Amino acid sequence: MVMQIIPVVDLMNGQVVRAVRGQRSAYRPVVSALCESSDPPTVARALCDYAGADTLYVADLDALTGGAVQLAVLTRLLAALPGLSLWLDAGFADVSACARVRAALGDQGARVTPVFASEALATADAARLALADAGGAILSLDRRGGELMDRAGCWDDPALWPERVILMTLDRVGSFEGPDVATVRECARRAPRVILIGAGGIRDEDDLRIAEEAGAVAWLTASALHDRRIGPRLRKAAESGV
Repeated sequence: MVMQIIPVVDLMNGQVVRAVRGQRSAYRPVVSALCESSDPPTVARALCDYAGADTLYVADLDALTGGAVQLAVLTRLLAALPGLSLWLDAGFADVSACARVRAALGDQGARVTPVFASEALATADAARLALADAGGAILSLDRRGGELMDRAGCWDDPALWPERVILMTLDRVGSFEGPDVATVRECARRAPRVILIGAGGIRDEDDLRIAEEAGAVAWLTASALHDRRIGPRLRKAAESGV
C-alpha cells in the first residue's frame, strides 16, 4: 500500500501560515507553488487536489496558543470542500471543549474529527474521557527537541491510546530533516494494534517509503507539497485505513 498523505493547513489570524519547527512566533503566510494565496479554502483545495486527498488536518494555532477557535474559517473550509473530512486540532483541553466547537459548527460539525493533542489535554482524567470517544477521536502525541509535551501522561500509557495516533515531532515540522522513524518504530512496538500517523520532516517520496517501512500508515504533510517535492497523486476510491 502506498503511504497516505494527509495535507495540513495551519491557521493563524484567518490565514494559512507555513510551519517552521513548531516555533509559532516565526510562522508567516504561506507561499506555495500550488496556489497564489494564503486564503484557507483556496490553499486547502489546492493541497487536497494535488495530494489526491479527501482528509485535511487543520491546526488552529489561534486556539492552540490560548485564543478563540476560528469558527468562521472552519465554516468556510467545510462549505468550500463538501466532500472533505476535517481533522481538527484546536487545543482541546477536554471532551467538552471539542463538543462546543462541533455544536457551534451546526450540521457540519459531524464532519469534524477531533484531534486531542497531548500538549493541550489538561489532566489524565480528561484524556481518558476524550480518548474513549466512540466517534473516532485521534490522539496527537507531541514532542519538541526531545521533550515530551504531555501534562496528562499520554506518552507513558499506551492503554489510553485510541485506534489512531499522530506522532507529532514539532521541531521537524517544516524542517526537511527527514521523518522521525525512531519514534514510529518505538510506538509500533509498544502498541501494535494502533494506526500510526507521522508528522514532520518529510522531504520526498523516499522519506514516505522509509516512514511506511517503520510502521506509519499515513503522514501529515504540508511543506513538501507546497514545494512540489512530492509528486501529485490521484484520488483513489479504495479506503486507506485511516
